Amino acid sequence: MTYSSVVSRESVRIAFLIAALNDIDLLAADVGNAYLNAPTKEKVYIITGPEFGPEEGRVAVVVRALYGLKSSGAQWRSHFASTLRDLGFQSCLADPDVWLRPATKASGDEYYEYILVYVDDLLVCSHNAAQILQELQDRYKYRLKDVGPPKRYLGAKIDRFELDHNCSTWSLSAQEYLEKALPIVEQRQGTLPINKAHTPLPSGYHPELDESSFLSPDGVELYQSYVGTLRWAVELGRIDLTFATSLMARFAACPREGHMENIIHIFAYIKKHIRSKLVFYPYIRDWSNVQWIEHEWDEFYPGAQEVIPPNAPTPRGKPVQINLFCDAAHANDYITRRSTTGIIIFLNGAPISWYSKRQNTIESSTFGSEFVALKIATEQNEALRYKLRMLGIPIAGASNVFCDNKSVVQNVTDPASTLSKKHNAICYHKVRESVAAGVQRIAFEKGMYNVADFLTKNLVPSKLKDCCRCALF
Repeated sequence: MTYSSVVSRESVRIAFLIAALNDIDLLAADVGNAYLNAPTKEKVYIITGPEFGPEEGRVAVVVRALYGLKSSGAQWRSHFASTLRDLGFQSCLADPDVWLRPATKASGDEYYEYILVYVDDLLVCSHNAAQILQELQDRYKYRLKDVGPPKRYLGAKIDRFELDHNCSTWSLSAQEYLEKALPIVEQRQGTLPINKAHTPLPSGYHPELDESSFLSPDGVELYQSYVGTLRWAVELGRIDLTFATSLMARFAACPREGHMENIIHIFAYIKKHIRSKLVFYPYIRDWSNVQWIEHEWDEFYPGAQEVIPPNAPTPRGKPVQINLFCDAAHANDYITRRSTTGIIIFLNGAPISWYSKRQNTIESSTFGSEFVALKIATEQNEALRYKLRMLGIPIAGASNVFCDNKSVVQNVTDPASTLSKKHNAICYHKVRESVAAGVQRIAFEKGMYNVADFLTKNLVPSKLKDCCRCALF
C-alpha cells in the first residue's frame, strides 16, 4: 500500500458541526517534515553525492521515509497511527483517518475527542485540544507548526460565525481559493462578464445540444483544469455550483467552444457571488408542522429494523438530526433522455453532503425518476447513519426525508399502496423497508420549497436565491 492519510471532506464537516454542538475546541496543526518521522519499509541504497563532503561516492542505506519514495506516505500513516493508538485513540471503521477517544468535560458531560488526519495536517476536536498537541510534541517529539484555531483547511477559509443567543459556530468558505483562481482565468480569457451572470449557467442551457467546433488539445487541457478548479470549490462548500459543474464535467473528454464559453460563465457568476459560505448551524430544526404519515408495517415487512453495527462505540454527546431533501429532473438530458438526481443532507441545520448526478437508467415517467432518486437518497442516508454511529454520535430518531412527488410519497408511506410499474420494484421495496425499519420517515414537500431543486436543473435567479438561502450564508 502506498497511500497516505486522507480524511473525507464529509468527516471534516461533521467534525466542525460536532465541535459547535458540544461546545468543544478545535485546533489545527501541521506536522513538520512528517514523512521523516517514519522508518522506510524497504531497504533503499544510494550512492552519496557531493553534498556529503568527504563521504562522497560511498554506498549509504536510507533509513527514513524520504519524500519521493513510493511507500513513504503509507509508512508515515502507519507510524502516526501507532502513535495515536498509544494515546488511546482508535480508528473509526467508517473513515480510518478519523481517530476517536472517549472523554469527559469538567461538567461531567461525556463526548468523544477526535483527531482528523490529512497527510500531515491535523484537526483536533476536544475540550483540551492544546494538551493533546502538546503531548505529541513533548512525548513523541513531533515538530508541529501553525498550531492554533483553524484558519485554513484544505484550501478553505475557516472562521467563527456568530449566531443568535450569544452562540457561535464555524463557517467554511471557498472565497480565498476562488480569489486566487479568478485572476488566472481572467489572464487567459479576459475580463469576466459579470453583468449577465445571475446564475451559474443560463436558464434552459443544454450543453449536450452544442454543435460548435471542438477545442484544440491545449483548449481541452485548459477546460479540464477549469472543471477541476470548480470541482474543488464544490467540495469546499459552494453547493450552488454543484449542478453546473457536474453538467459541464460530462464533456471534459471532448469539449467544444460553446462548452468553454459556459465554463467562463460559471466563473463570471463566481466573481459576482464570491462571498457565499457554509455555516455549521448546530440547532435542531422544528418539523412539528409537517404531516408525517405513520402506519403499522409488520404484515408487509415483518421484523424490519435498523441494523445497528455491533462494534459501534457507545454514543456520547448531544444527538444530531438528519434532514434530507431529494429531487429529480425527469429526462433533462435531451440526447440520452436520462434524468438527474439531486440530494442534499443536513445534520441539524448544517449541510453535510450534496449530490448531483445523471441517473444510470432511462425512466419513462417523472414517477420513475423520482423513485430512483429516493432510492439513492435512502442508500446515502443509511451510509451516513452508519458513519455517525461509528463516530459515536447519537442520532435523534428517524431521518426526515422530503420528496416533491406525491405519488412516490404515497407509495412509500402507505403499506397498502401497490406498485403498478414493476421495473421500479427494487426502489419500491428498498425505500419502503427503510421506512418500516424506522430508519427514515418521508413527507411531501412542494417543489417550490424543495432545497434539492438547484442540484437538478438550471434555475431562474429568484428560485436559485431561495435555494441558496436554505444552504448557504
